[in-house]
Amino acid sequence: MPYLYTVDFCISSSKPFSHITFFFFANLISLFSFSLFVINLLKAQIFRLFLGLVEIEKKRESLTKMEAVLQTKGLLSLPSKPKTRAFYPLPQGGLRHRFNSVNSLKPKPLEGLSLSSDGFQKFQGFAKKPQLIGQKNRFFPVCKAEVAAAADGVPLLGENESPKFMGIELVTLKKIIPLGLMFFCILFNYTILRDTKDVLVVTAKGSSAEIIPFLKTWVNLPMAVGFMLLYTKLANVLSKQALFYTVILPFIAFFGAFGFVLYPLSNYFHPTALADQLLNILGPRFLGPIAILRIWSFCLFYVMAELWGSVVVSVLFWGFANQITTVDEAKRFYPLFGLGANVALIFSGRTVKYFSNLRKSLGPGVDGWAVSLKAMMSIVVLMGLAICGIYWWVNHNVALPNRSKKKKEKPNMTTMESLKFLVSSKYIRDLATLVVAYGISINLVEVTWKSKLKAQFPSPNEYSSFMGDFSTATGIATFTMMLLSQWIFDKYGWGTAAKITPTVLLLTGVGFFSLILFGDPLAPALAKFGITPLLAAVYVGAMQNIFSKSAKYSLFDPCKEMAYIPLDEDTKVKGKAAIDVVCNPLGKSGGALIQQFMILTFGSLANSTPYLGGVLLVIVLGWLGAARSLDGQFTALRREEELEKEMERVAVKIPVVSQDESGNGSLTSDSSSLNPMGGDSAGASPEPSSPRNV
Repeated sequence: MPYLYTVDFCISSSKPFSHITFFFFANLISLFSFSLFVINLLKAQIFRLFLGLVEIEKKRESLTKMEAVLQTKGLLSLPSKPKTRAFYPLPQGGLRHRFNSVNSLKPKPLEGLSLSSDGFQKFQGFAKKPQLIGQKNRFFPVCKAEVAAAADGVPLLGENESPKFMGIELVTLKKIIPLGLMFFCILFNYTILRDTKDVLVVTAKGSSAEIIPFLKTWVNLPMAVGFMLLYTKLANVLSKQALFYTVILPFIAFFGAFGFVLYPLSNYFHPTALADQLLNILGPRFLGPIAILRIWSFCLFYVMAELWGSVVVSVLFWGFANQITTVDEAKRFYPLFGLGANVALIFSGRTVKYFSNLRKSLGPGVDGWAVSLKAMMSIVVLMGLAICGIYWWVNHNVALPNRSKKKKEKPNMTTMESLKFLVSSKYIRDLATLVVAYGISINLVEVTWKSKLKAQFPSPNEYSSFMGDFSTATGIATFTMMLLSQWIFDKYGWGTAAKITPTVLLLTGVGFFSLILFGDPLAPALAKFGITPLLAAVYVGAMQNIFSKSAKYSLFDPCKEMAYIPLDEDTKVKGKAAIDVVCNPLGKSGGALIQQFMILTFGSLANSTPYLGGVLLVIVLGWLGAARSLDGQFTALRREEELEKEMERVAVKIPVVSQDESGNGSLTSDSSSLNPMGGDSAGASPEPSSPRNV
């Protein structure tokens, strides 16, 4: 049962009605989402059990058909003119037999037996069966028909199926359950770190939300590039396990040290006096860059929290998951990881709120935020150690799947080559516009909203408590949208799904900036509901961030990946490489650069708010236009692809088995073979040929 929202929100008691109403509806949404989760979980288990029964029945039918094929005259028969052929003797124990050494196999002549399908002795012997645990240097000859059956998903003759639970193989469960626990722990930590980093840099003395765009551009980006260069060097000299521990353990040690050492002693090594002098000389418009120097340890925490999301989640976890899972397992279980991620978001948000409210139970003179920070960093350390323990267990108890050693060629496009490729294709240009527009739009709104959030909740504990509610609401909304996304795609199609995210940003953005720009005229109307324009702007901005992020995860990301599918292979590979090289960084840093320019030009973030609203409007309208254009092109390519597939199906010729003069069956695709009453072909027996199902 998920934690319910409470009404002990850290807001003045003069506005009780709006807060009780807000959290009452939040409670209803939480209960409704949890009920949907339980219902879908039960449906998934029942469906998997049904699939397991169907799979067993299909395997039985396949075995029956294979036995019938082996007994067919054309596939297992005595030729009219047998030839002497060197052949391995078949032991009486069955088709498979264990030999201690390959050298002990001596060919002996065998007469009167053919396993060919065209009258010629083309049977090449046996295939080598994979060795099991504890079996070394042993050779298991397996009949080629048995190998073919195994390739179709049918178990080898005489081989028992692997044990299953609820239709899932136990070997697969040994991978998926630990991976799910790892993913939960990683994202649980990430939510705590993401909420805490904003509290530290925004509510610190001498800082504000204006620090975020400068921090992302001039500190976060260089450190991310440097970290990935170091990671590449380490990957060349360390094993995979050593690389995993080498990367994740410094994160765990830093977060533990920050909560118990760096933050309590921050007043002793932060250059507050130097920062005050620089601010007096340069003026208030340089508050953001100077704040980076003033609270450098908090900025370091901010960067490490950002890197946890990009390095531990994207590089370490997904790299490890792709290493130990097969393609079929990934198709089946990776979508469940997305639902599990939102469950982690819900519970971690409740955890942040609980520890943020500890200040109320502490005596006067106690730094409540320091106590809350120690508790949350302790949880982060414990979760990090649990991640390492799960990783160790999987590496020592789960066998890795066999991989093809052939490496796919990936285009190594430079930035200029990527730009040229983007400009040359309208389809790729529209897709790039979607990616860049989202990155800029969400940054423009988020920083402005956090500045108003600090004005409403100046205390770190109050700010952190609100961010805990925000994370929980984001998890609930995203979980619900993921359940609805399949229905949206089926009923309304790709185009509507691609337009939902910019539409949500546009509508909520208009409301958010209207409350900021026209707050005074709206104050009397809002006072009737017991809220101020500032509090209303905070709520509307929270709704904008919640719904835009949930729409992004459930609709925008799938739409972006689906847009690559109908492209030809060359355009698909080069287009994705170009967007990864140019558009993703441009979208992330574009909003920060625009905000920096506005702050330095107009003096502060508050003075530049009207212009930021205009920029957001232009970008979202361009985003909608690109989505409409891409929808037409995407639909046309899909129709062409379906037409080509239909033509290929019509052009397929059905192969049949006919008898030749030796009495053996032979595969033929000649049109005359399709007519069982037709004339004999050249060299055929006088009996009429008849089609057979192979």
